[in-house]
Amino acid sequence: MSGDYNKEKLKGENMARVLISMPEKFLDEIDSVANYENRTRSELIREALRTYMYRNQIRNSKKATTNAEILDALLG
Repeated sequence: MSGDYNKEKLKGENMARVLISMPEKFLDEIDSVANYENRTRSELIREALRTYMYRNQIRNSKKATTNAEILDALLG
């Protein structure tokens, strides 16, 4: 269904809408945090995903460095 989704503009960026499923209790917790932080649900979820992807990138980078050090020690 490529290209067949809704888009909106936010701060000059094209934004795609994504439909996800989650337990209502979890969504209530998300809404509670978003309200407490005076943010929208979408802003909170985007920030959480950015943080997750950044941490994953760092973790993969550390793993690559460790692997390179092991290989260097084996070859050196």
